[in-house]
Amino acid sequence: MILQRSIPIFSFCKLTSLSSPKFLFLPFSLSSSTSCSPHTSRFHHRPRGRIRTFVTAVSVNEKESDTFFADDTVSWSSLGVVDRLSQALSRIGLNRPSLVQAVSLPPILHGNDVVVAAETGSGKTHGYLVPLFNKLCTTTNDSLDTDQQLNRPHMSLVLCPNVMLCEQVVRMANCICNDNGEPLLRVAAVCGRQGWPVNEPNIIVSTPAALLNFLHAIDPERRRRANFIRDVKHVVFDEADMLLCGSFQNQVIRLINMFRFDEKLLSRAKNSSPEKPLDIESESNMLFELENHEDMESNSIHEDDEQEEDKDVGNSLKETEPIVKKRDWKRYREIYERSKQYIFVAATLPENGKRTAGGELKRLFPEATWVSGHYLHRHNPRLEQKWIEVTVDTQVDVLIDAINHKSKTLNSNNELSRTMVFANTVEAVEAVAQVLHGKGIECYCYHSESSLEERTRNLVDFKEKGGVFVCTDAAARGTDIPNVSHVIQAEFATSAVDFLHRVGRTARAGQPGLVTSMYNESNRDLVSAVCQAENLCEPVEKAFSRKRSFRKKLKKQGRIESNTVHIQDRLAV
Repeated sequence: MILQRSIPIFSFCKLTSLSSPKFLFLPFSLSSSTSCSPHTSRFHHRPRGRIRTFVTAVSVNEKESDTFFADDTVSWSSLGVVDRLSQALSRIGLNRPSLVQAVSLPPILHGNDVVVAAETGSGKTHGYLVPLFNKLCTTTNDSLDTDQQLNRPHMSLVLCPNVMLCEQVVRMANCICNDNGEPLLRVAAVCGRQGWPVNEPNIIVSTPAALLNFLHAIDPERRRRANFIRDVKHVVFDEADMLLCGSFQNQVIRLINMFRFDEKLLSRAKNSSPEKPLDIESESNMLFELENHEDMESNSIHEDDEQEEDKDVGNSLKETEPIVKKRDWKRYREIYERSKQYIFVAATLPENGKRTAGGELKRLFPEATWVSGHYLHRHNPRLEQKWIEVTVDTQVDVLIDAINHKSKTLNSNNELSRTMVFANTVEAVEAVAQVLHGKGIECYCYHSESSLEERTRNLVDFKEKGGVFVCTDAAARGTDIPNVSHVIQAEFATSAVDFLHRVGRTARAGQPGLVTSMYNESNRDLVSAVCQAENLCEPVEKAFSRKRSFRKKLKKQGRIESNTVHIQDRLAV
């Protein structure tokens, strides 16, 4: 667990006797000397056993009932946000920052590489949007350093795992407007059916695959790739644990390699002698030529772990003989000035093991500042949980009773009531929806086999009209649906990550919530492990296996039946 393995720079507890705010954040002056602005810092090998900068978002008063917002004395202005942006945030109801936002903003504004690992609903999206807006709103030509000679603008890139999350980030960013109701910055999505924007945006939001496709589209002179990589100064990886694993991993590592190589070129250009100036454009093209001869993605990440620790742990480029020896671009990496900032955001970030998302981040970015939510991988005290063991004969009745428990049109705050019902497969979602329709309960369906238009329409209707939303885990990540009062697991989650993201759809932004989890005999040990962690106030991270699954661990112990009956068969009564 991060909290156990990292040494905090400051203690955030037992300071109630102080008159200072109940929420503290890391002062810049005491940061590591190498963790400074990306325009002045250097990246070089660090010895083993060093201390990582680590801060935690937590109220000092343990009895404090508000576990979401920072103390009243902490404001956007006190965190360094310009007045124009502070006023725009107030117009959309963000009058003061959350705990996670109050800790995330200082290191991001200071230019550090930052890893934000905090529970769902803690305000992580605005936690990186606000400092990006602040940076881009205040950027002047004088701050462009080596880019000044090229007269290139600053740009930010946000990478998300799917189109729905990309569009959600764009909507949230476009809500930050000036006095005239116009967005402060131009934010565009490059994914799905949305092509490259005609007008140069300040922030581009894309999926890794879509971005690589556009960068490698018909571009004979490769200027699109070189210019884009040069312009991007801040890269955000939203849902970083997902982007650094599975099918996304190779694409993301490839993009990181491209951005880092550009940093090295800028550093070499800045330090080159006037007699032998560096041709940046030809050097940039050389990188893309090399990509045609080798598979950078797989070679970067699957090196022998023991050998990697003895090399430069801060870089993912493989140490091999380059194809173009006179360039030797791979070996020019020991020391270089930084010109880009990398921000990683996740609600679940297992770090046990070298190839987990957290382990990769420690290897790739050893000097990054880590920000942890107080309830990361833990039980949220605003969340009420009910555990109900069911059988084939009782599961339908239990499901209907659970839905009716929160079926009132309005809740006590005169807001629409929203209930999300999770199942593990597309077939199970359709089966649950059929059962609900048979009982006279209208619902919306959301799963990967629905068209993008249908998913978008159902999601918008659910946000606007409330009701019951039956879905797979496709709706568990990143979707910001306000005031979901009840989450029901018609099928219990198969992994700790899925469980945390499901229950995180409610009790968001300081609001209370209820989770009803239905489970059967085959899930009993899994549920027992979760309940034990909850009762002991311990993180459930210890239950993560290498593939982030409870089931694999329990199968080794012979505790799970090999043949699991799908919910659609159990509901056919």
